[in-house]
Amino acid sequence: MADIQGSCDGRFAKVGDVLATSLDTDDVGASVAVFVDGQPVVDLWGGYVDAARTTPWGRDTITTVWSTTKTMTALCALVLADRGDLDLDAPVAAYWPEFAAAGKETVLVRHLLGHSAGLPDFADPITVADLTDWAGTTARLAAQTPKWEPGTAAGYHSVTFGFLVGEVVRRVTGRTLGTFFQEEIVTPTGADFHIGLAPEHDHRVAQLIPDPKGDKPPGFLVGVSDSFTEAWRRAEIPAVNGYGNARSVAAVQSALACGGVTGGVRLLSAAGGERVFEEQFHGVDRVLGMPIRWGLGYRLENRSASWGGWGGSVVLVDVEHRMVVAYVMNQVLWEDGYTRGVNAVLAAYESVMA
Repeated sequence: MADIQGSCDGRFAKVGDVLATSLDTDDVGASVAVFVDGQPVVDLWGGYVDAARTTPWGRDTITTVWSTTKTMTALCALVLADRGDLDLDAPVAAYWPEFAAAGKETVLVRHLLGHSAGLPDFADPITVADLTDWAGTTARLAAQTPKWEPGTAAGYHSVTFGFLVGEVVRRVTGRTLGTFFQEEIVTPTGADFHIGLAPEHDHRVAQLIPDPKGDKPPGFLVGVSDSFTEAWRRAEIPAVNGYGNARSVAAVQSALACGGVTGGVRLLSAAGGERVFEEQFHGVDRVLGMPIRWGLGYRLENRSASWGGWGGSVVLVDVEHRMVVAYVMNQVLWEDGYTRGVNAVLAAYESVMA
């Protein structure tokens, strides 16, 4: 069985078994964390940072978590709403006047968070290099016509989500999403998560490993190899290019599980955190092609809010059990990639309910 490092409460030993099994089969390097009542009961890692398996995955290894980043971006909006600085029921154009173009004057801030704004992708051809140009990319979206009447349907805003929510945050605070996140969430809590990675952290990054079938599936804008560049690491693409590990993901998201507090710091009120469960859409998502309940930035199921990143990273927040489970890895898998993280979630539930 694979050698794993870290700490694990004996009650949650099955979560460690899941990580070890995954490292023996599909994974190269990975980390898993479970926080209960804001405290880590599982903080484990193992495997390697490279495909050649020469350098061990360490305690402070971080990697791109793809769309798990969206939960961090959504949390920023919830914090601002809780402070009274952002009205989720206001038109986006109240903060971002240019956004009213092309029939978008009725788009509300909550539509951005609920993937129902009608802007799931870019109308004109765009490159990954273009995504590093914040002003240019947000100007594209401001000029774009919605694909459906905002608020009447949902379609996963895979890349646009971060620019849309992020530009509202920038207009409200005068700070970029990554800067706001760093100053208002990371600095007070000490969580090791980054949207826009500073150069001093490069040496800790586990480069993602593509699926054996290739760099990206047909139709995807971004491929695994795009994350290898310095431009990607420095940019703020708040839907998909956050860097962290399971511990840091779980630590931040514990604020929602524990009434607004994480790391002994209150980020928002209990009522402000509860707003994540305001249902924005329930039905078949036009992009994902599957039934889903969208809350404010998260998928909802009972009293849990969750999402994951392409290839396998996962975070689940369970308010009833005051628990967060996170799984982060460097091996991207197109098919059944989420099985690894879901298995960790199931093991955590088995443990907490025993």
